[in-house]
Amino acid sequence: MQTTRSPQPATVTPDATKPHVAIIMDGNGRWAEARGMPRPFGHEAGAGVVRAIVSRAIAEGVGALSLYAFSSYNWRRPEPEVAGLMNLLRRFLLVEAPQLRDAGVRISVLGRRDRLPLGLSKAIGAAERATANGTTLHLRIAIDYSAREALLAAREATPTADIDALTQALGTTEVDFLIRTGGDRRLSDFLLWECAWAELHFTQTGWPDYTAEEFSASLADFRARTRSFGGVAEVA
Repeated sequence: MQTTRSPQPATVTPDATKPHVAIIMDGNGRWAEARGMPRPFGHEAGAGVVRAIVSRAIAEGVGALSLYAFSSYNWRRPEPEVAGLMNLLRRFLLVEAPQLRDAGVRISVLGRRDRLPLGLSKAIGAAERATANGTTLHLRIAIDYSAREALLAAREATPTADIDALTQALGTTEVDFLIRTGGDRRLSDFLLWECAWAELHFTQTGWPDYTAEEFSASLADFRARTRSFGGVAEVA
């Protein structure tokens, strides 16, 4: 009788060392509106949080940190808000890339680039080149990103339906731990394939209020969980 091999997670870290952490940085606009300020003010505040979380991720031994900065669906937002976000992302990359390079951080950007402003596209290329040799932390920023679009493109480029081959075509690794700030409890088309075995954590805290201390507490909770990947967890 022919047996079928069970699918296995492509790249997992069951001992929680050097985990791949993904964050949906939600709640910036609502945070600003609750304070009687325009939504772009929340995005500006959120940029400072990224610096703190990246630093803490390095200290916590995180291997990869994937941040959802701009969804393909975010083009539907008001044009001034979108333009402000594009400019904010460009400035962030220009200012932070040298410091991140010195800290051993490698920057990669996920998503489409054909719809981005030229200044942002150039900043992305420069940041990726400048930090290409980083080995301390892989910082992956999703800009104009849709997981479903990425899956379709990877499937077209993959001659077989092998799970590992498709994961490789996506140019990524399995997510171990996904955090979403802002109170919503959904993935919003972010790293759908990679999150097949991810542990999930949702917090009411809006991204501008999300602290390095809360990030560490979230990681501690993740590291205390038992991950059996569909099997039976071993008892110590």
